[in-house]
Amino acid sequence: MPKTSFTRDEIKSFAQLSPFELKDKFIQIATSAQADEPGQKGKTQVQMLNAGRGNPNWTATGPREAFYALGYFALSESRRVWTADDLGGMPEPAGSGARFDAFVRQHPDLPGIELLQKCVAYAVDRFGFDKDAFVHELTDSSIGDNYPVPDRILPHTERIVRGYVEDELFDGRPPAGTMSYFATEGGTAAMCYVFDSLVKNGILKKGDRIALMVPVFTPYIEIPELDTYEFEVVPIEASLFAETGVREWRYPTEEVAKLADPSIRLLCLVNPSNPPSLALSERVAGQIKEIVATSNPNLVIVTDDVYGTFVPGFRSIAAELPHHTLLVYSYSKHYGATGWRLGVIGLNDDNMIDRMIAELPAAEKERLARRYGTLSLEPEKIRFVDRMVADSRQVALNHTAGLSLPQQVMMTLFSLFDMLEEGQAYKERIRGIVRGRLDLLLEGAQMKIAEDGQRAGYYIELDLLAEAERVHGKDFADFLEKNYEPVDPLFRLAEQTRVVLLNGGGFDGPQWSVRVSLANLDDLDYLKIGHHLRAIFNDYAEEWRAAR
Repeated sequence: MPKTSFTRDEIKSFAQLSPFELKDKFIQIATSAQADEPGQKGKTQVQMLNAGRGNPNWTATGPREAFYALGYFALSESRRVWTADDLGGMPEPAGSGARFDAFVRQHPDLPGIELLQKCVAYAVDRFGFDKDAFVHELTDSSIGDNYPVPDRILPHTERIVRGYVEDELFDGRPPAGTMSYFATEGGTAAMCYVFDSLVKNGILKKGDRIALMVPVFTPYIEIPELDTYEFEVVPIEASLFAETGVREWRYPTEEVAKLADPSIRLLCLVNPSNPPSLALSERVAGQIKEIVATSNPNLVIVTDDVYGTFVPGFRSIAAELPHHTLLVYSYSKHYGATGWRLGVIGLNDDNMIDRMIAELPAAEKERLARRYGTLSLEPEKIRFVDRMVADSRQVALNHTAGLSLPQQVMMTLFSLFDMLEEGQAYKERIRGIVRGRLDLLLEGAQMKIAEDGQRAGYYIELDLLAEAERVHGKDFADFLEKNYEPVDPLFRLAEQTRVVLLNGGGFDGPQWSVRVSLANLDDLDYLKIGHHLRAIFNDYAEEWRAAR
């Protein structure tokens, strides 16, 4: 294949973009190249394969059917109160449980009704809910005729979310105490609220030192650089190798030891990681626990555990260090629900952040009392998790804060579905999907990765420079570094094969690495991507041989 038509200076210029913005450039290149292909009668153009974005191509249909079945019951409850053409009333709590049971009996063939009945019965049994109160919360919320009350999260939803997190993210072994949750518009909103409220409450100040476990989801790199924060970022790099040319994507002890410096106020990590897609090892979690217990007792941790359900036996660091950790979780990836915008922030009721706020200097306390004084006669008693809710609506609109109630119902049904046999079978199925796609990618690319039982496999990060050294030796790797920009392979892939991947350097990974999403294309597409990646790699090898 020929080299890319872009000059080295042009490629170097584009490489300054965020990987998600650079992805749009690759899509443009691939689309343009596809359009320029000479048409051949009876043949179709080569399909663009965009493995750049992690939007899954699966959806959990069962809980969605249950949601729509609930909608029909909710409408019957509304019409029961007030019927006038298209006009209904607010569903009533009293007797709603019995009316739900009657509705189920009367509509046995309604799609989703059986799973909905199972979800309701399971929730009442496991959490000891009053059936009328729970069914009314589901009904009234699916209608969406009220503001969220409480604004942070609905009471039954919170209990169910807590159970879901304990099952899936804490490996069924929750820490002592109670976690409170704030339902948010996906994990992205959760990230914004966390950073914003930590600064507004004086836990972090502009220019503070924070640590990132890298490679990491790009916004965690870009947000600290904004002029709002201007944090000094200390990278904790996953730089271990399993063998020559094969990255382990694990953190050396000396890297984690950087956290012992008490000037580091915050640690952010995505667990399992993005892009390497590995859960944090027990060794590293234990080292962080030891550091917090001895050298840096005021360290605040933010863990984003969106991919945790893809690792058997996953246990969040929020379970290991519950008093120091803010947990961010999104339902988007597991349930194929990025468009639903469903996320939560979890914080143990006994936590360091509230204690740190209580110990702020008098002037800071007075500032915060003025900020939150319209919400309570004792603003100093407002917990940080509730301050995030207020901050999310500029405090003044706290009375209308909160995630849309139909969204909270969907969150509830996703969580309950997971607790049933059907949900566990679904979980194993999607785990198998990404594992199978990874195998196909590696088969096509003829590349080797480290064996790791804690691999989520939602993404994979491949270090092309390490692969170059493994296959052809250091001279070949040096040739690539000297003659090409690290993103040159991605330009070639887009222009010559219509394949779109992301640059691993944009995630603070090795500059010559690429990220492949294993979630959003058909299985055999990953075999094709692997073949294209190997062909591009072989082209570089031919150029190297010709130059010798």
